[in-house]
Amino acid sequence: MNQKVAVFRKEHFNAAHRLFCADWSAEKNWEVFGPCSNPNYHGHNYELIVQVNGVPDPITGFVINTKDLTKIVDEEVKARFDHKNLNLDTEVFKNLNPTAENIAIVIYNLIRPRISESLDLKIRLYETERNFVDYPA
Repeated sequence: MNQKVAVFRKEHFNAAHRLFCADWSAEKNWEVFGPCSNPNYHGHNYELIVQVNGVPDPITGFVINTKDLTKIVDEEVKARFDHKNLNLDTEVFKNLNPTAENIAIVIYNLIRPRISESLDLKIRLYETERNFVDYPA
């Protein structure tokens, strides 16, 4: 059987952040980012969906063992970002604006090396119920 199947794992993490450009005035940051530029930060209950596509193994029937996928997400994402201030508590966002787009790309780059190259990986990150991003698009 050579048919691809998509496997999804949904996880959650909570994190605070501030969207701003250090070179801009407070007024310009407010104009572009609105309340998300609050100097005292704000938080989200992020919902992360990790999608892995591939052909099921002929013996196990798995594209990927979801137990292994859970461990990867716990170690690479939740351990780094859950209950953290992304701007202050993480190296990756010290100089990178922690937009949903950038967070999704960072998560992809953290997880990708731990997933077989024979499998496709996609990240969907919900910042709110109505705002989410996919990477790669």
